[in-house]
Amino acid sequence: MSPIASSDILILGVETSCDETSAAVLRNGRELLSHIISSQISTHQKYGGVVPEIASREHLLHFQGVMHQTLSEAGVKFSDLSGIAVTYGPGLVGSLLVGVAGAKAMAYAAGVPLIGINHLEGHIYANFLNTPDLTFPLLALLVSGGHTHLVYFEGHGHYQVLGHTRDDAAGEALDKIARALGLGYPGGPQIQKAALSGNPHAFEFPRAMLEPGSLDFSFSGMKSAVLNTLNSARMKGEELSVPDIAASFQQAVIDVLVRKALLALERTGAKTLVLAGGVAANALLRERLTEELQTRNIRFLYPPSIFCTDNGAMIATAGYYHYLVQDFAPWNLNAVPGLNLA
Repeated sequence: MSPIASSDILILGVETSCDETSAAVLRNGRELLSHIISSQISTHQKYGGVVPEIASREHLLHFQGVMHQTLSEAGVKFSDLSGIAVTYGPGLVGSLLVGVAGAKAMAYAAGVPLIGINHLEGHIYANFLNTPDLTFPLLALLVSGGHTHLVYFEGHGHYQVLGHTRDDAAGEALDKIARALGLGYPGGPQIQKAALSGNPHAFEFPRAMLEPGSLDFSFSGMKSAVLNTLNSARMKGEELSVPDIAASFQQAVIDVLVRKALLALERTGAKTLVLAGGVAANALLRERLTEELQTRNIRFLYPPSIFCTDNGAMIATAGYYHYLVQDFAPWNLNAVPGLNLA
């Protein structure tokens, strides 16, 4: 690691929107000097999902330690920072408040700008961390536990939401079916693991495409179809193959995601697709998109798995591009749990 120069732009990214307390120091938008994630998965597993009150308390317990470790590993002091970027929405309000309050205090004490980051934008910008030479325009498929979006980017700060979920997000549906199958939490990785030994054609679950030409998503009907299949089998005393259910459901979800992404690419003419969000770590989704886009000469990128889930590095990366245009937040920045990407 080279010494810190006075001309370096150092951004501290802070992420506490759900159940990870994370921070990272990024130099000049390219070099990650440190990256710490304190996960709460083991705490919430016994409840089958994230408990908001417990999550916010865990953030309070770990926030100071994570910030100290992040700066220490980067070899920087508060006085070296150029700005502090923080997720202010969407997410769990208690969790968000811990991060926003902490970032405001640090930025004010250090005398550096505060940068408010939309959590969804952060997920998309995780792709710029590994590939800073990404060219515009591009299309982003954002698939996470709480959101499923198709976003068209014409340039930094200039984007349009082409489609979003009207009900359950893809990751949320995966979590709920994993719980119904007794696979545990988090559901996405458990569904993927179980599906490896299952037949993806054993059950034909519906693929909701909505109105002709629509780029919106809907996964609630698909989820209900799986639950109805399980309930019907229990009432009849039948045993169903969990791997087959998992594989068939995963196949149905991915079919919809791929078809909608291809439609959006055709409509926009974009020559690059980036994948983002926790479900971007799904191996089958990556494989299907890789196959489809290679035949269409479309560039396809996705972050390493560690940058697909919630992390401070993606917030620091988005914060860097906001810093370049002096897009800073006021000191009365507040948590906005229902913040839209617009």
